[in-house]
Amino acid sequence: MPPSAHTGLPPGPGDAELFRDGGENGRLMAALDWSTTPLGPVSGWPASLRHAVRTVLASRFPMILTWGPQFTQIYNDAYADLIGGKHPGAIGDDLRVTLAEGWAALEGPVERAMTTREPSWIPQLLLLLERAGYREETYFTVSHAPAYGDDGEVAGMHAVCTEVTRQVLAERRQRLLHDVAGSGRLGDELATVEGMTATLAGNPLDVPFAAVYLAGPDGTGLRRAATVGCDPRLLPETAASATELLPPEVERLAVPGGPWGDPVTAAVVLPLAGSPGAEQVGALVVGVNPNRALDEEYRSFHELLAAQFAGAVLNARAYAAERARAEALAELDRAKTAFFADVSHELRTPLTLLLAPIADALSGVALPPAARDQLTLALRNGQRLQGLVNDLLEFVSIEAGRTAAVRVETDLPALTTELAGVLRAAAERAGLELTVDCPPLGRPAFVDPRMWEKIVVNLVANAVKYTFVGAIAVTLRADGDVITLQVSDTGVGIPAEELPHLFERFHRVAGSPARSREGTGLGLAMVRELAALHGGGIRVSSEPGAGSTFTVTVPFGSPDAVTAAPTAAPSEAARGAAVTPWDDDLARTAPEPGTAPEPGTCVLVVDDNADMRAYLTRLLSPHWSVRTATNGLEALAVLASARPDVVLTDVMMPGLDGFGLLRALRADPATRTVPVVMLTARAGQEAAVEGFDAGVDDYLPKPFESAELIARLRAVLDRAAGSRGAVPPPPSGDGAGHAGLPAPPVTPAPRLPMTASAPVSAPSPDRAPASRPVTGHWRFPAAGSAIPALRRRLRALFAEAGLDEDRAYDLVLATCEAATNAVEHAQDPTEPFIDVAVDVARGRVEIAVRDYGRWRERVPSMDRGRGSMLMSAVGEITATPSPAGTTVVIRSV
Repeated sequence: MPPSAHTGLPPGPGDAELFRDGGENGRLMAALDWSTTPLGPVSGWPASLRHAVRTVLASRFPMILTWGPQFTQIYNDAYADLIGGKHPGAIGDDLRVTLAEGWAALEGPVERAMTTREPSWIPQLLLLLERAGYREETYFTVSHAPAYGDDGEVAGMHAVCTEVTRQVLAERRQRLLHDVAGSGRLGDELATVEGMTATLAGNPLDVPFAAVYLAGPDGTGLRRAATVGCDPRLLPETAASATELLPPEVERLAVPGGPWGDPVTAAVVLPLAGSPGAEQVGALVVGVNPNRALDEEYRSFHELLAAQFAGAVLNARAYAAERARAEALAELDRAKTAFFADVSHELRTPLTLLLAPIADALSGVALPPAARDQLTLALRNGQRLQGLVNDLLEFVSIEAGRTAAVRVETDLPALTTELAGVLRAAAERAGLELTVDCPPLGRPAFVDPRMWEKIVVNLVANAVKYTFVGAIAVTLRADGDVITLQVSDTGVGIPAEELPHLFERFHRVAGSPARSREGTGLGLAMVRELAALHGGGIRVSSEPGAGSTFTVTVPFGSPDAVTAAPTAAPSEAARGAAVTPWDDDLARTAPEPGTAPEPGTCVLVVDDNADMRAYLTRLLSPHWSVRTATNGLEALAVLASARPDVVLTDVMMPGLDGFGLLRALRADPATRTVPVVMLTARAGQEAAVEGFDAGVDDYLPKPFESAELIARLRAVLDRAAGSRGAVPPPPSGDGAGHAGLPAPPVTPAPRLPMTASAPVSAPSPDRAPASRPVTGHWRFPAAGSAIPALRRRLRALFAEAGLDEDRAYDLVLATCEAATNAVEHAQDPTEPFIDVAVDVARGRVEIAVRDYGRWRERVPSMDRGRGSMLMSAVGEITATPSPAGTTVVIRSV
């Protein structure tokens, strides 16, 4: 009678069906002679064993069953994959023998489950396996439970397990990468590398030892920078290449590795580079865990580790370069500040020797009205220059830390009211309403009076300058322990993108309408510094077209000096601020007597400085009829009512500047032939070339002599009159008019005030023509980095064409200038490229450079002209602008 008859268990599966659904393992077990095992023939197996075997074989989860005191094992296909090379010999064998190397870790949980009958659950159990020919570090999550026989007693052990080695290793390596990244602080590259290398000691299993080598600044040579996990003396200190970094036998390092301290026998060397193909900044030597195969995942970990080191080194070097650049800029800034201080000091002596005699002459003997007007004009502008010099000196002194606020008790409401009143007349002449609301503060205020004077005068003067209609309000209030000064206006406002830069020295809002473009750009920067010296600050809120509000806050403070409260009266320097450069009422002078003006000849003078307009009117009115305008827009309105014979214009003006006025005149057929003469404070040949490139008839830098100006204007008028009275040329294909009609007037070529190279129009007698035709067409990214590549291709093409070296050099220089202009000036390109086409045939060279953007408007303060001059010296230049891009063609024969 079978055992199940006594236990009440259902009979187990028969011999034929016991292994039928067990897959590959089932077939192996069906073919095995079980009589040679401790379990005996299958026919004698109890029902409990049969049920357990069939359950194990049918499962797709890794399962193993041991039966009897000899731990005879039966397992399924999924478990066979876990033990690797030990399968299929492990079927029917003793588990303690099959997993002898890991039995120390398994024995306790197995025995406990069988003796206490309580199942166990062990996550991430470390097991030593030798399933792949080496001592392998593995991790399993396992559960052990007792297996019962037919009699209800424990007959074996039932285990369910899954390997989690990959997950454990991935988490461990990820933690190390995170820790290494967190230790890579910006700073010295050696200290950065040492800190990151020390962090590797946190994971000796995956990184038994490591060494970092850094290359020199030129990318050559390797020097050991940091090590961990081994004696650094056993590694080379320097190496010419990465192949020399490892000793012949890694075992000689005597580094233990892995969970069981096995000797490390392998290492890898990884280059440190920011990206594939980039210049290497060093190399990383890393030991390999002796209990893990160097598989793809292990290699990926090494590559990520090397990338972190490379990124940290590159960042450290970039930081060092930026710091060196900042130090160089700071040194340059200090040198510039010292230069400004020296120049300003040097200017004070000649200014004193100019202003003092002029003031003496005006206060002395009676002078003719014309002489008095001239001396008054000179004195007023000399005082303005003195104010600019003083501002520059004071700002330099503040930046150098040599200026400190000397706070004394001050009647701040009265002083503020008086200071704002200095500019009341200027505001009223501009048609603005100035309101001042400065009630008593209720407690003493301690400030430096002269510094407060500069704060108030600068803010109110700016409000008058940038407000065309409406009002200006000045308010002073006590707000707790601070004093708040607000200057509000209804002026042009400030764009949001300009607000962060508003208080930077020399910063000026580009294109902002103003009554004048004159100024140093130091006013608001000085206000901020003076407020800071009092322990306060300044902020601004503004909306374009609606106005601005500047708010200065300073503490009530305490006295730095015990003196009597000064009288609330502005200084002479503050009163000089009332002389605004755009105010005609302060700049009226009588015309200079002379010969009668030429009948019918009119000169339009365009300048935003009232004194300059008055001076030019006095200078020119004895010779011609003079009309004036304050800027380009006003000049166009004057031109619409009456056409002058010549326009004499400044360059830098609010609204529409001199170049904008010139473009507008040349674009209108009615004013296209009106001669234009420019006056500008920008001296030098490049500025002159820029003016002539724009189509000006003559160009005169300031300061100028009155006789030269009159002579140049007369020459321009004579040329214009001669052009209008010239006999028209016969009709031809060279641009003459149609038969019976005169050709349009031709403006004669202007005379350069300085010598410039003439365009090349014919081949030099000693220049040999190109040996054969050559063409090239390239597309480059619209970036400065494209210029060196363009230069190399041009040199190669010109060498192939047989051009002589001097001519090729000139053409390369001119083409690169054109390409640089295309990169720098083409705004918002539809395509981020520039195209360059070159055609060399029979000694004739034609080069076309095209961009795909709209060129930005000319700004008079920009440093321009060099490119046009260089290109014009090589050949004939034509530029064809369009909304889709600009094409510049250079032709040389």
